[in-house]
Amino acid sequence: MGIRELLLPHDTVFYDLFEKQAGIVTEAAWLLVDLTENFTNVKEKRHAIENLEHKGDVVTHDIYDQLNRTFITPLEPEEISRLASTLDEVLDYIDGAAEKMQYYSIEYTDSHMIELAKLIHQSTKEIESAVKNVRTLKDPRYIEERCIEVNRLENVADDVLAQAVTELFKTTDAIAIIKLKDIYEQLETATDNCEDVANTLSDIAIRHS
Repeated sequence: MGIRELLLPHDTVFYDLFEKQAGIVTEAAWLLVDLTENFTNVKEKRHAIENLEHKGDVVTHDIYDQLNRTFITPLEPEEISRLASTLDEVLDYIDGAAEKMQYYSIEYTDSHMIELAKLIHQSTKEIESAVKNVRTLKDPRYIEERCIEVNRLENVADDVLAQAVTELFKTTDAIAIIKLKDIYEQLETATDNCEDVANTLSDIAIRHS
């Protein structure tokens, strides 16, 4: 056993909760991909994502509750709080995008929505892999590589959004423009939030390696 293992608390509850939360985010992102690729039974699919968002809220609450009751934590309290809140934001925006697709009563999704949803899902998979490695921090470089990939995916999402909006403004249906632009931006913001998670994980890897 190394010095780090001797000095750090052995309570794994925070790691368990973060891994659970990251798994929920990835599952919701996958359901979002399915929604955009197969735009049928929209109400039911959106409801499934909403249920995951509620489950994520419970996990976030458990993290904060545990943080308030734990004197010595394996990570800095502000790191735990930031990681919990940024993961929660990703889930909120995934749910928000699905909600807008339902309530705006759009008739179909397009290639831009599908691509953005896939970028979100790819980002959440990278995040989940990184979160699992925070438990031991034996390979901080692996975490850094996952975070770099999330940053790259966010840049791709920026380009997709720019292209989507450019094409949208060539159309003339003002109501459709408002609805679709809002959905595009909601999806792209989810990738921004993924980048926030990645930056938090990167800081943790650097500080504790």
